[in-house]
Amino acid sequence: MHCLLRQHSVVFLELFLVLVLGGIAMHVSDPDVPSSLDALRLEGNLSFHDVSLAAKDFGNRFRFLPSAILHPVSVSDIAAIIKHVFQMGPSSKLTVAARGHGHSLQGQAQADGGVVIHMESLRGGGTRVHAGERPYVDASGGELWINVLLECLKHGLAPKSWTDYLHLTIGGTLSNAGISGQAFRHGPQISNVHQLEIVTGKGELLTCSTEENAALFHAALGGLGQFGVITRARIALEPAPEMVKWIRVLYSDFSSFTEDQEKLISARETFDYIEGFVIINRTGLLNNWRSSFNPQDPVQASRFDSDGRILFCLEMTKNFNRDEADVMHQRVEALLSRLRYIPSTLFQSEVTYLEFLDRVHVSEVKLRSKGLWEVPHPWLNLLIPRTRIKDFAEEVFGKILTDSNNGPILLYPLHRSKWDNRTSAVIPDEEVFYLVAFLSSALSSSDHDNLERALKQNDKILDFCNKAGIQMKQYLPHYTTQEEWKAHFGDRWELFAHRKGIYDPLSILAPGQRIFRKVVRSSRR
Repeated sequence: MHCLLRQHSVVFLELFLVLVLGGIAMHVSDPDVPSSLDALRLEGNLSFHDVSLAAKDFGNRFRFLPSAILHPVSVSDIAAIIKHVFQMGPSSKLTVAARGHGHSLQGQAQADGGVVIHMESLRGGGTRVHAGERPYVDASGGELWINVLLECLKHGLAPKSWTDYLHLTIGGTLSNAGISGQAFRHGPQISNVHQLEIVTGKGELLTCSTEENAALFHAALGGLGQFGVITRARIALEPAPEMVKWIRVLYSDFSSFTEDQEKLISARETFDYIEGFVIINRTGLLNNWRSSFNPQDPVQASRFDSDGRILFCLEMTKNFNRDEADVMHQRVEALLSRLRYIPSTLFQSEVTYLEFLDRVHVSEVKLRSKGLWEVPHPWLNLLIPRTRIKDFAEEVFGKILTDSNNGPILLYPLHRSKWDNRTSAVIPDEEVFYLVAFLSSALSSSDHDNLERALKQNDKILDFCNKAGIQMKQYLPHYTTQEEWKAHFGDRWELFAHRKGIYDPLSILAPGQRIFRKVVRSSRR
């Protein structure tokens, strides 16, 4: 997201999507849908006219118009609409998709000709913090994580695990996994949930946990919206620190970089957040990796030149309260003394806990003010086994990619043992694996060449993994055929499909994931 973008043309982009990208086109809403839904008694409302916003997401590449948007006032509205579509049976083409803050990348929250549920309408449902020996927060599935954080901080508490960007809905991230630099310690967000409230594909409203409706609970976590709409979640909390020591250092040697990362995530005494990213710039001029950070030695830092090398940035934080600052500094110094980074590249800052967690939003505000946020984002997120990360880096960073100026490239390790293997999330079968995220952006909405270049690079990366036998998994996966999805889930596919048959037997939910297709049968005999 820290990339240089130019002014865009939304009109030109829409024309490009229709004419150039083949099957990615705007579809016409079904004129029969309003009459089939008008009889429903809802507290909220159904909109049949202004549906274009629900046909757009952060990826800005897919655009499928729904026939209606539901703006629910209560969970009963969601249950009513899904139950109605279910009772219409297989003769109806209608499907239903839950849309949070619209940050899907490839139309996953869209419903071509169907009904999109605007989950943020439920944000008034109330966020309730329960302090005590095992604190937790109850929040609506349509609530943004930033708002949950703000409410929890009033009680000196906060969720344990995060995503890098907080302006996402709870239901959205829990349907995937929710990962950031805290996941090495606490696991993803789906490993920190006590209870869910879900509306299934039959319109049933169920409460579930590890003790109650456990199969649905585990299916929905990381389940890509296939088993139900998450309308409420109970999330584990911990005491929130006041401040964060925020550090970035550079490496020129990949092995030292990854070995230090793995050492840090396995140590008992370590940092509270650990991420890394790759800087590829053949010109020798560094991008804005240090931003407002202060260098340990300003003179040496000013003389540092990458010499056109590929560099690797290790980013870490240490949480502390203001009265613990001296002890924190000693611990940080001890931890840094064990690392093999380039000494002149030690940059650090101290910010509040809220400022650190909401750091990406600062960049968003700047880009939006310039009209440079709503551009295509051809992102690719991979989970790479530790034993193949060096092979992956040599080929991808050394040969396939020419630079990283069109967006960050994240690379950091995670522990498999911190993930609950009963959930639907799929990860590599090694104890340590790496998230490698290529967060590319087109330079503008009309930048067709750059978009195509990024998509071709993604294809080359995936093709290399396939040919090299790297048993990677996609995070935020996107496939177009069920055979590809079967390969993604591997030996877990049968359980996934079995659960789908139980909780959404007509394949009504989340059609934009393209995992299951609703089979429409004629009502004629």
